[in-house]
This record gives sequence, structure tokens and C-alpha cells, in this order.
Amino acid sequence: MSVCVVSAGTKTVLVPIANGSEEIEAVTIIDVLRRAGASVTVASVEDTRQVEMSRQVQLVADKLISDCVGTTFDAIALPGGMPGAESLCASKHLETLLMEQQQSGRLLSAICAAPAVVLESKGLLKGLKATCHPGFQGRLANQSAISKRVVEADNIITSQAPGTAMEFSLAIVQRLFGEQVAQETKIVSGERLLIGLITRIGNNDLSRRNHRLGAAA
Repeated sequence: MSVCVVSAGTKTVLVPIANGSEEIEAVTIIDVLRRAGASVTVASVEDTRQVEMSRQVQLVADKLISDCVGTTFDAIALPGGMPGAESLCASKHLETLLMEQQQSGRLLSAICAAPAVVLESKGLLKGLKATCHPGFQGRLANQSAISKRVVEADNIITSQAPGTAMEFSLAIVQRLFGEQVAQETKIVSGERLLIGLITRIGNNDLSRRNHRLGAAA
């Protein structure tokens, strides 16, 4: 049985995806925000709505990103994954939406590679504290909070990896709907169980990547 928290006042969230986006991050963001009552639009930056995620999971977006230009969103949430984050960065339509979002002071959020590959590279962090996947932390201008799992600075939320996707998503919920809805969403999402599972998956993935990097050195 699916349970949804009914929140006062619908908030709109854009979740862009690309071939190679991280599926745990993308699906966790979409699921948690919809459970909280947000109207979530999943938009492909590719030429088709169907994309192949980083572990060959097939997702079908609601729209193409070009169809979203001119629409106002309360929040934009970027999943990581490679080369997905690079494709997000390369999308001119998404860049237009990100710049408008920042200029208006509305919420921007990114996880894993996306804070460095997208937000930092486009000057959207402007020296703000941020975190990202350990493999990309060297690209962040402000290194003061890179060890934190989730960082909030002004209108921007950043996070590290698949293992922090639930905390990241709940931070977005809290910013959009408040503490009470965030707490209710934790309950209906089975936060402890999911965080434990996702953290184990994320840590195992990071361990394998570090092992490969060490072997290649």
C-alpha cells in the first residue's frame, strides 16, 4: 500500500535526468518528494524521454527538458552519476532554468557529482559551503564542509552520494514544506530501514571505486 503525506500548498519540483544519471539518487528524490505532496516533473535532457541510468535501469521522464523552459519551479533537484552529470551540465535548456532559479532565489539542490560538475562549473555556488561525491570534492572552491553528508547554504542544498540520498531528499522536503511534513515523510518512507540499505549500497559502491582507483595508480 502506498502512503502519501498530504501537505498544505502544492510545491513544484523539477528533477532533470540523463543517460548515466544515478538511479538510486534520482528515484529517491522523486519518491520522497512525491510522498511529501510535491508535484514532481521528471525531465530528460536527452532527445527522448526514455533514459538509461548508470546501472542500466530504464526510466521514462514526464517531459523533455525543452518543454520545461518558461515554467517556474519551487525547487530543482539534480541527481549525480557519470556521465549523467556531464550531460546535465551540457544542456542549454537546463542551464537557462538553473540561472533563472538562482536569480530568483528559489531552491537549487544537487547530489553526488552534480554539485561540482554542474553547480560549481556554472558559478552557481559562488564560494558557498557545499559537499559532493568524494571523487569530485577537489573541484569545489569552498572546501570547508566537504566532509558533511548534507550541506545547506543560502538557497542551495548539496549532498554526497547514493548513501546520503534519503537525507538529501528529506532536507529538500523540510525546506519546501517545513519540519512537520519532513518528520511525517520520514515515517511513511521507513527512513531508518531505507537509509541503512541505501548507505550500505552507496558505501559498497564507493569502496569498489576507490579500489579501482588504487589499482590504477
